[in-house]
Amino acid sequence: MKQSRMKRIKQIIAFISFDVIAISITYMIAILMFRVLDVPVNTGEIWYALPIIIVFKVLIYSFFGMYSMLVNHIGFEDVVKITFVTIFTNVSIVVFIWLTDAHFMYKTAYFFITIAEVSLITLPRVANRLILYFKINWDWNKALGRRTLIIGAGSAGEAILKEIYRNKDLNNMPMGFIDDDVTKIGSRLSGIKILGKLDEIENFIDQLQIEEIVIAINDFPSKKIRELSQLTTHRHVRIKKMMSVSELNEQSRPRIIDIRIEDLLDREEITLEDDQIETFIKGEVVLVTGGGGSIGSELCRQIVKLEPKKIIIFDIYENNAYDIQQEILRTFKKQNKEIDLVVWIGSVYNLKRLETLFQTFKPTLVFHAAAYKHVPLMEDSAVEAVRTNVIGTYNCSSLAKKYNAKKFVLVSSDKAVRSTNIMGATKRFAELIIQDQQNGQKGTKFSAVRFGNVLGSNGSVIPLFKKQIEDGGPVTVTHQEITRYFMTIPEAVGLILQCGVFAQGGEVFILDMGEPTKIVNLAEKMISLNGLKPYEDIEIEFTGLRPGEKLFEELLVDHEYGSQLKTQNEKIFIEKQRDVKKEELDFEILCGKLENLDNEEVKDCVAKIIKTYNRNGNGEHKKN
Repeated sequence: MKQSRMKRIKQIIAFISFDVIAISITYMIAILMFRVLDVPVNTGEIWYALPIIIVFKVLIYSFFGMYSMLVNHIGFEDVVKITFVTIFTNVSIVVFIWLTDAHFMYKTAYFFITIAEVSLITLPRVANRLILYFKINWDWNKALGRRTLIIGAGSAGEAILKEIYRNKDLNNMPMGFIDDDVTKIGSRLSGIKILGKLDEIENFIDQLQIEEIVIAINDFPSKKIRELSQLTTHRHVRIKKMMSVSELNEQSRPRIIDIRIEDLLDREEITLEDDQIETFIKGEVVLVTGGGGSIGSELCRQIVKLEPKKIIIFDIYENNAYDIQQEILRTFKKQNKEIDLVVWIGSVYNLKRLETLFQTFKPTLVFHAAAYKHVPLMEDSAVEAVRTNVIGTYNCSSLAKKYNAKKFVLVSSDKAVRSTNIMGATKRFAELIIQDQQNGQKGTKFSAVRFGNVLGSNGSVIPLFKKQIEDGGPVTVTHQEITRYFMTIPEAVGLILQCGVFAQGGEVFILDMGEPTKIVNLAEKMISLNGLKPYEDIEIEFTGLRPGEKLFEELLVDHEYGSQLKTQNEKIFIEKQRDVKKEELDFEILCGKLENLDNEEVKDCVAKIIKTYNRNGNGEHKKN
């Protein structure tokens, strides 16, 4: 720290010295010019006035922050400031000469003096940038960088170009801009030519042998990103974009990031907005079980923004819980705000630990996201699936009722619908427990929320595909025709919060997720995003369906049948449920003998209770 401060002081002294020399040189040139033109000039008065002028200018320059500029990042705005301050000081001197009738310099000479001073004072400040510019161009001429097209020749495009210049970690060689504004085509932005319109990009990719495309347009439509991806599927071209303005703060430099796989899905991202959510959360004591997981942690991120009285994170895995705790604390520290955040480690099937938490904090809202959700792993660990997904849900919901929580929201799954795996069956079991808890209940309002696969969550295909691509392949897909419904983590959490608002007791909320996505198409797009060719650079292998895995997921919302009720949000529906009797769940019997059952016996017990659980993926579907 001390060395950095000394370096900064030396830099300020150096620039003051440069300015003193530059001011002195301009006056010497002015004297020389007058002598060449044989114009009389009083050099004695000039040498007497010059030290005072230098002190005056240095003080003004310091006041306007010219000595606090970051040399490596001086740009056009800084040059404008230098010009303005120099003009201001010289106008002040001219006014002084006019008012005092001083004779140390002709007033008209200050037109030349101003131009000379601006040039000489600016030069040492931009010298580093000029050297860097020529160095980068020299490197480009040696073809060390990726040949790059930038889409968008506006302020964002200029910002990306500056970032390429200054960021040594970026290895890009800009070959041109693409912009749909025909008035810009043929012009140059910071020396880089604006080549043509977006619909001509395929020609430019081939002509210029482009290796990377950077999108420098805020809110570039996902539809156009998908079209761009289709063009580059069979070429070695990466697609990246500038981080959106909403994700940057005022001090941030522009960042070039990878395209999200969400941008390549054949549907628009679902937006779930409701002003009532803030009122729903504000001032409440909120418990999130499984708060360190993919869904649970995003729930915590969104909830803390809505001013809860307290938020409690409960998770069995200490590392995840610690990560989200530190993330929230860092965010609030940066904003100079306080948050009442509590983190407890424990399992939802540990009733004593869980009751201690409820006794201590008395949460008013409970979001139950703790669950085992990995389908193939749970096939071999059915006892644990029941222990956490069923017993854990019963424990948590019973305590919510006992301690008078206002609302309890269960995070469920589309795999609960006519499940062929134990994970989905236990999720359906959990839904029935919630309905049973609501029977005759006038206090706590219980509800469940179902949604499909969540992009980027732990255990989803996206992180797996990324790792496989980084390792050079192959990318493994279970079947050529397998499809899944997808949503993003923020979408899922928005759905959970909004359904919490809508909940009046006993509902199972479902989301209209549009059309399903073929997993093999997803794999191909992810490979292409990395500038590689599917089946050539990276192989895709088909491994066969895993135990309990369906080829096609059940449609959550079926508009051809009247089995769902509408809500205030056109994308959210309520599935009609039958009445559930507690005795049909055999909950106490299952819990009592669980520890003495093996893996297959547990599945048999669950299948007797959950009639729609088809262990072999076939058989007549019954209503449950």
